[in-house]
Amino acid sequence: MTDTPVLRLGTRNSPLAMAQAEETRRRLCEAHGWSENAVELVPVVASGDKVLDRPLAEVGGKALWTKELDGWLHAGEIDVSVHSMKDVETLRPDWLTIAAILPRADKRDMLVGAESIAAIPQDAVVGTSAPRRAAQMLHHRPDVKVVTFRGNVATRLRKLSEGEADVTLLAAAGLERLGQLEVGSALDEHDWLPAPSQGAIGLECRTGDARVRKLLAPLDHGHSRAEVLAERGLLEALQGTCHSPVAVLANSTDQGVKLRAAIFSPDGKERVDGEGTFHIGEFAGLQALAEDMLERASPAIRAVFGGGG
Repeated sequence: MTDTPVLRLGTRNSPLAMAQAEETRRRLCEAHGWSENAVELVPVVASGDKVLDRPLAEVGGKALWTKELDGWLHAGEIDVSVHSMKDVETLRPDWLTIAAILPRADKRDMLVGAESIAAIPQDAVVGTSAPRRAAQMLHHRPDVKVVTFRGNVATRLRKLSEGEADVTLLAAAGLERLGQLEVGSALDEHDWLPAPSQGAIGLECRTGDARVRKLLAPLDHGHSRAEVLAERGLLEALQGTCHSPVAVLANSTDQGVKLRAAIFSPDGKERVDGEGTFHIGEFAGLQALAEDMLERASPAIRAVFGGGG
């Protein structure tokens, strides 16, 4: 093999993003019998990693995680973007394709700073920038105060240790990929629902690049793709944005995808739950589920869903 890489993977340069890119490279090399130098990792500093003093929704939303990589893909400087799927906008340009979803890791949130939601001290400060986590926490614990907490895993753990908050929430999958699961306690997914697509790594390429799509195809995990598509499909049907407190969990089997979801008012006082089972790849029922949930929602919830905000 020459020194020219077969594939160039674009990734954010945070420690977690690099770990995800390393996992992707390992899976590609195993699938194709390549040596490691066949896959080049190309890191980029994403806009979302530069602006840390304001909530993501105030400074451009999820596009802050993707726009630099999109530009590099469009220019042909990379062949593939490696994404945390929960950070990818629901609607993507037609010239881009999610060619593979890797086997999904732990979908749960981890609570850091307390053993359980009930064990959080009265009137504690909770650090999070996610509307879902904030609203879901306030729903369970209306006594707590939520403060904005942004940055990579190490930054948020440092802020916690410095006393900026008493507890915070992190994705179990991210902590697992960083080898730091011991820092928190996993929250039961029956009581605390995760973000859409949490724990899933997606590989995006140019839609017309048949060579790359063929190379990525062996990495696509059918059940994980079905779950991610269902969760993103519901988010799209709800017309959810970065401001929308929405939690959703899909579990895929050979028989279909079972999905549970909850939408909240931003202050957590109001909650609407919904669930359904769908045939894999046939998610027309997601629109009906979204409409039913929004019909049962209060004006405070609808204001941040369904085009209301």
